[in-house]
Parts: sequence; structure tokens; C-alpha cells
Amino acid sequence: MSKVEEFEELRPLLFSIAYRILGSVGEAEDAVQETWLRFDGSATQPTSTKALLSAAVTRISIDVLRSARVRREQYVGPWFPEPLLSDPYQDPARSVELADSVSMAALLLLERLSPLERAVFVLREVFGFGFDEVAAAVGRSEAACRQLLVRARRHMEAGRPRFEAVREEREELASRFFDALREGDVAGLRELLAADVSMVGDGGGKAPQLARAVIGAENVARLLASVFPQMARIDVTFEPHEVNGQPGAIFRDRDGKVLHTLALDVLDGQIQTIRSVINPDKLRHVGPVADAWAIDREVRRARRPTE
Repeated sequence: MSKVEEFEELRPLLFSIAYRILGSVGEAEDAVQETWLRFDGSATQPTSTKALLSAAVTRISIDVLRSARVRREQYVGPWFPEPLLSDPYQDPARSVELADSVSMAALLLLERLSPLERAVFVLREVFGFGFDEVAAAVGRSEAACRQLLVRARRHMEAGRPRFEAVREEREELASRFFDALREGDVAGLRELLAADVSMVGDGGGKAPQLARAVIGAENVARLLASVFPQMARIDVTFEPHEVNGQPGAIFRDRDGKVLHTLALDVLDGQIQTIRSVINPDKLRHVGPVADAWAIDREVRRARRPTE
């Protein structure tokens, strides 16, 4: 097998590691590309190409994350990971860990960890690497990695919800939610939402977004039921689509350009959180991006009563 073939076979794994460490599709792709450049430029024949490349992409991602932390602290409004529509890496033996670790909720919990804790957690808990491989990847002893993992687990478990929804329940609830959204059905939406549901948007100061999170089933239901019909009047549509392994949708303008994504956290039989990513910089990998400001102006004009 040639170097290129070896690398391409491992690319899905490398991207999935980098994305979980970075929470950014673009930065993960750059980390994978940098890993290839280093691998291509090396004359060393590794004992395990998988271990070598996984370690390389992990170290690169840790360095990128350290610099990204500063930018995220200065970010305008709530920061969410870039939406991932499908995970390129699949492993039936670790399907539960992979699906759980890529959700918006899990990635936001990972943001609480230090870069080293995050890398150790991802490699060990999500992908099942041995402690010897984890230690080699992050440049720490196995004993230190075990301690890093203990701290990471503590942080992650403290923030995890108490009740998980099975996939079929999530999909059925999401289907009812999107049907009610199309109809502008306040009562239908309200009955699917947790009493303390929150709806939050990530515009990064580059697109119109909610001034603050909207909290409560009544408030969220009324807002959704009033806004979407107005958007539909100017031919904004949405297609249900899995987003970060959770039920969600992609909203598009009349030309099919991406306006924003929506992801639903479904727990204990209700929708707990609705997260929207509308920052155009985080949507370019999904497709051509719509002008959200122009759509916002058009919606406002459509709301005005005709004389």
C-alpha cells in the first residue's frame, strides 16, 4: 500500500479525532492536511501508521486549540461548534461512544476541559486507544494521562443529563416538532418542549440572531410559531437532517443557499435545548451560504401591514 493509500484509509479517523478536539470542521480539515504534509515529508517507516498519524493529528489539534481558546473568549455571543452533518468515521464496536461524543451538548462539555484533558478523553474514551498510545500522542507519561482522564471524566459526568433518549424516540419527537413548525402550531410545539427549554443562536456578530436565549416552553413555542411562517412567506424552507448525531434541520433561502442549521437536544421525552448556528463562517462547509441580513430585512418588510 502506498503512502497516499495508507493516509486516505485513515483520513476519516484523523478527521474525527481532530473535530472532537477542535469543534471546527475547517480547523479539523486543516489539521488533517498538516498531518499529511508531515507524513509525506518523513522518510521514517513507522511500526504503526495508525498510531503515528493519530498522534500527529492530536498534537497539531492541541496546538490549534490552545490558540483558538483566546479567540473563543472574545467571540460575540454564544459559541457553538461548527455543525457536522455526518461523521466520516464509523466503528460498530464503538458506535455509542462515537455518536454521543459528537453531539453539540457533548462538544460544549468538552470545551470545559483543558486541551490535554480533551485530547486524552477523546483518544481514550471515544476511540479506545491504549494508554501507551495516548501517552505518546500527548507527550505525557501513562500515569499522567490516567490522571488527566480522571479529571476529564469528572467534568464530563457532572454536566451530562440524567436521562438519555433512544434514537427512535428522538426521531419521532423531532418529526412531530418539525410538522408543528411547518404548521405554526403553538400548542403542538409547546407539548413537545420541556418546561425550561432554551433556544440559543450562534451568529458570532456576523448574522442576525436572538439578543439572548429564549427560555420556557410558552416563549419558545410562540416565537417559533410566529417566525417560521413569516420566513416561509419569502420562500425560506428547511429539510430535516441529522446535525452532530442529533435530530436537526438545514434552513435554506429561495435559491437553496444555507441560512442556518438547527439541532435539537431530546432528553426524557422532551426537547430540552434548540441550538441554531447562523454564523456564515461556520456554514461554508455545508454549502453556499445565504445572506442572513438580507433575509432578515425581507422578513421585517413582510411583517409590515399593507396599506
